[in-house]
Amino acid sequence: MLVISPKTIYHNLGLLEQVDSTTSAYYREMAQEALADSDLSLTWRQTIANRLNQANHRLEMQLAIDNDSY
Repeated sequence: MLVISPKTIYHNLGLLEQVDSTTSAYYREMAQEALADSDLSLTWRQTIANRLNQANHRLEMQLAIDNDSY
């Protein structure tokens, strides 16, 4: 199993709008796994969760603007 640092996961979440949909899904999956990891510090989990929530909100807004939400 490849261990990815929380710093890398956080950084990757900042790239979601610049990568293809497959890579974006992979980055989101890594973030979800980090959030479920009780060995990861609460500070990192909160930081990753905040960035993921922001990215999800931007995606939500983009889909609503493009009328592609359904």
